[in-house]
Amino acid sequence: MIEMKVAGIALDAVSRSPIVLLRDATERRQLPIYIGQDQARAIISALENQAPPRPLTHDLMVNLLNEWDMVLERIVIHSLQDNTFYAILQLRQGEARKEVDSRPSDAIALAIRTKSPIWVMEEVVADASMPVDRDADEADRRAFRDFLATIRPDDFKQGGRFSKQDEG
Repeated sequence: MIEMKVAGIALDAVSRSPIVLLRDATERRQLPIYIGQDQARAIISALENQAPPRPLTHDLMVNLLNEWDMVLERIVIHSLQDNTFYAILQLRQGEARKEVDSRPSDAIALAIRTKSPIWVMEEVVADASMPVDRDADEADRRAFRDFLATIRPDDFKQGGRFSKQDEG
């Protein structure tokens, strides 16, 4: 799994639909997830620490978690099927742990409010993410290709450049 943070909300250029953008810790991969207008407002208000005069749905859910001494340990976006992302809330109450199915947008809105981590399965990141910095990605690929071009079997033998003899 890869921990990600909310980088912001964007609008699709054609449909004008909101998209929540998740980024990995290296800020090299970005995962765009289309969401509804209401969820976009909920995420933006949480990112901006706006407190509504009365609890909105996600605030109410956080209040319920607190009243029942439940902790949102993390959310996990675990799959992508037919262009739909799937997520779970991993909750703890005392020693008991539960997983609850959730839309990613609702899970993200709760994670921001509770300062809980957002995790994404590696397969989902591999299938649906996009590079943030294509030049850096290409530089990494070139460096790896150069490394592979210069490596020899002798490098792995005793005393070679990758031997354990050098560890100390």
